[in-house]
Amino acid sequence: MIERIPFGNTGHESTRVLFGAAALGGMKQDRADRTLELIVRYGVNHIDTAASYGDSELRLAPFLEDHRKEFFLATKTGERTADKARAQLERSLTRLGVEQVDLIQMHNLVDEGEWQTAMGPGGALEALIKARNEGLTRFIGVTGHGTRVAAMHVKSLERFPFASVLAPYNFSMMAQPDYAADFEALAKLCRERNVALQTIKSVARRRWQEGDEEKRFSWYMPIRSTAPLTRAVHYVLSRPGLFLNSSSDATLLPAILEAASKPITTPPAQIMQEDQRAEGIEPLFVRGVSDSI
Repeated sequence: MIERIPFGNTGHESTRVLFGAAALGGMKQDRADRTLELIVRYGVNHIDTAASYGDSELRLAPFLEDHRKEFFLATKTGERTADKARAQLERSLTRLGVEQVDLIQMHNLVDEGEWQTAMGPGGALEALIKARNEGLTRFIGVTGHGTRVAAMHVKSLERFPFASVLAPYNFSMMAQPDYAADFEALAKLCRERNVALQTIKSVARRRWQEGDEEKRFSWYMPIRSTAPLTRAVHYVLSRPGLFLNSSSDATLLPAILEAASKPITTPPAQIMQEDQRAEGIEPLFVRGVSDSI
């Protein structure tokens, strides 16, 4: 079974692999049901979705009718103003068929202008605090992509005691000194304040390139070879306290869950470097070059 640890200061013991429900966004209901059966089989007890993940919230609704109490349920809003964030949260609750989510996250809050709007008077945070006070959510978090996200999360945590943050983390990203320094500063702050640190892009290989013929189930090309994928998963989970959000490519879910269920070992840096060369692994985000999805 997959290890469970405290999800920050929420009081919930979450599996260290969180189900990234973006994988359900384009599915028909019968396939979504089979996918959710798989996470039950592996004991996953934490689901992470978003208003912007296509039909993901709708695909989850029938499952939640029977399993709501068994799962920590998180969704996200990409809106930056109070009125729009409130409306989007209410729509998410309706689509999910629930009265409350455990965690509502401000989605991809990295841009400075958007940050000022969301965190200021009449901003999204104001609405989410009110929603928490009314019982529509229990906790509030913040997520993001790109090379500047870790530093922005530090800034966000200095402004408000978020329960969780989310940022990219894999071997190729951490090989970039600037990003690694920012991530380590964020990780230190999360440890000190007992904030849950979620990671994404564990099995990212590189961005799609012209001429790639592989079917595209995600915006980036993933690692598919079993041994490198297992090492990529173990690279994340061998670091204490981190959570791994599974890929939006549902075809990878069985391999990710199987890797996470094995005894976790720290992959040697030399082997990870060899995987980079053999698989053509590149960081998805490079400061000043490719900092958005």
